[in-house]
Amino acid sequence: MNSILIIVFAPLVAALIAGLGGRVMGAFVAKLVTTGGLFLACALSWPIFLQYLGGGVEPGVVHVLDWVRSGDMAFDWELRVDTLTAIMLVVITTVSALVHLYSWGYMEEDPDQSRFFAYLSLFTFAMLMLVTANNLVQMFFGWEGVGLASYLLIGFWFRKPSANAAAIKAFVVNRVGDLGFMLGIFGTFLVFGTTSIPEILAAAPALQGASEIGFLGLRVDTLTVLCILLFIGAMGKSAQLGLHTWLPDAMEGPTPVSALIHAATMVTAGVFMVCRLSPMFEAAPAALAFVTVIGAATCFFAATIGMTQWDIKRVIAYSTCSQLGYMFFAAGVGAYGAAMFHLFTHAFFKALLFLGAGSVIHAMHHEQDMRYYGGLRKEIPLTFWAMLFGTLAITGVGVVALHVGFAGFHSKDAILEAAWASEGAYSNLAFWLGTVAALMTSFYSWRLMFLTFWGKPRWAQSEHIQHAVHHGHDEPKDHNPPRQEDAGHDVHHAVPDPSHHEGTGGYHPHESPVTMLIPLAVLSLGAIAAGFVFSHAFLDEAAFWNGAIAYNEHLMHEMHLVPGLVKYAATIVMVLGLLGAIYAYLIKPSVPRETAEQLGPIYTFVYRKWMFDELYNAVFVKPAFWLGRLFWKKGDEGTIDRFGPNGVAWVVARGSNLARSVQSGYLTSYALVMLLGLVAAVTWVLF
Repeated sequence: MNSILIIVFAPLVAALIAGLGGRVMGAFVAKLVTTGGLFLACALSWPIFLQYLGGGVEPGVVHVLDWVRSGDMAFDWELRVDTLTAIMLVVITTVSALVHLYSWGYMEEDPDQSRFFAYLSLFTFAMLMLVTANNLVQMFFGWEGVGLASYLLIGFWFRKPSANAAAIKAFVVNRVGDLGFMLGIFGTFLVFGTTSIPEILAAAPALQGASEIGFLGLRVDTLTVLCILLFIGAMGKSAQLGLHTWLPDAMEGPTPVSALIHAATMVTAGVFMVCRLSPMFEAAPAALAFVTVIGAATCFFAATIGMTQWDIKRVIAYSTCSQLGYMFFAAGVGAYGAAMFHLFTHAFFKALLFLGAGSVIHAMHHEQDMRYYGGLRKEIPLTFWAMLFGTLAITGVGVVALHVGFAGFHSKDAILEAAWASEGAYSNLAFWLGTVAALMTSFYSWRLMFLTFWGKPRWAQSEHIQHAVHHGHDEPKDHNPPRQEDAGHDVHHAVPDPSHHEGTGGYHPHESPVTMLIPLAVLSLGAIAAGFVFSHAFLDEAAFWNGAIAYNEHLMHEMHLVPGLVKYAATIVMVLGLLGAIYAYLIKPSVPRETAEQLGPIYTFVYRKWMFDELYNAVFVKPAFWLGRLFWKKGDEGTIDRFGPNGVAWVVARGSNLARSVQSGYLTSYALVMLLGLVAAVTWVLF
């Protein structure tokens, strides 16, 4: 159990060494220390997970230090290890270690490598603090820590204005969710009198429906309010509908950041929190219904946008939003085991897809627009196979009769079956929206593959690549302009016709270095095998969870009894999505343009991400700037400065000018002043 101390604090020590001593030691030593620390943590995490996988291991708590004693509030810094923690330890340390190794090749030309690796390790430490928390305050510490680290990593290229804007946007949007999370923690302490998670969960069932509070003019169940407030924090961190706008923009950070933070770890913090507090949520059915609706809506909404984007990283980013929606509505219908199972499998195939996309971008000299790819499977075959395995996993390819398939086949099917079998509110809505989203997931995933790896090369049409050919390879990674954000004429621009744009323009893609390919190979194994190897433990063994979540054994049993059509639903829509992508992008490439033109404003609306950014800009950003300028110009400069320091300075200056005019140097002038003073003094005495 003491190994948990090394797992948690090794990344922190490595981050401090690389961050504070990177300039002295050099980039190589900084990379070696941080990567070594993460591989050590990973090596110690897997035995813990395998112990819990075998069953019979009781949860444990390691005391680090006494923390706060203030009146009725008392809590210590403790590391909790149970099944839920063991799962997250494996996910976090495995993906982080592989991302560190991948970054050796991807960030090789960057002059600030030491700082980058320090940020990566700092993020990992904060995430580990979050998942090992034994009280809500410690969880909040890790929660804010990953927010800080994500800000630093998204804005790593701080000389790039779009990266700075994306980092600020992520920080501000997450603060909105964190306000709800803080209010939920405050309210939980007021109701339960403690921040200890085990004590709260033990007392929660007895409070179901026992008390009500006023909320927005209504009398609402206390636990419902608390759970909704806590879930608002999860909405921000896990990019759910309404607080999702930061995630696609976060693609401005380096691609390894996208894989680590926005695919496998940070964005799953909200799912982990809901599952950790699942006994509390089970005592608040209305809150679970809210979680179900938000998760299902996000699942559908993000999938629609993913079908229209051209930037390879943004397609995968919206895919992340959609897959997180699956996890949340699984938790909402009571299938917490299925939610964590999808979190587990998603970590492997989504990190694989992001790192594979980074390998493609590396090969194409940082071009991210898929319209300028084509025919890459022969040029970068290893990256192609890795991306293919990731696509097979996310689309859920498998054999239903044998119950064998890629990772997503097992976890996504389990979620849809749980939604159908559940008696929870809105579970049927979640099933149908999830099924339609699975169809769209298959379509946009294969669309990405066909545009990137099939067809004839369209590289000659990329101004970015041609600039590289003529001027050398000296630009920072991911520095191409985001063409998918261009307005007007570009919206309906479909794939360039290969028959008119053959050739490479003198540029030939190249396979990535071995430090980038090894992580792709390891993650490919996870995308292939993580589903059928671990599905039984996650879904069918209450002993595996051993009280770590609110395990609904009845629901898990009912999942196996759903109608055959429900069992085959995900596979059917997966095949339909694949066939649609084959027809639209291989057989008849004119279909995308024609469809976009026929749909007109509907296509534009979806392409513009349902106009959320424009709406928030009009409702929140512009009024905030207007109010800020009002206080700045009228309040600060026009009132405070004018009548305060500037006004005093003006009076002193005018008084000085007047006094200076009297100092003429003539004796007659001084005599006149003295006489006037004498007259004034006599007048004051007499009257």
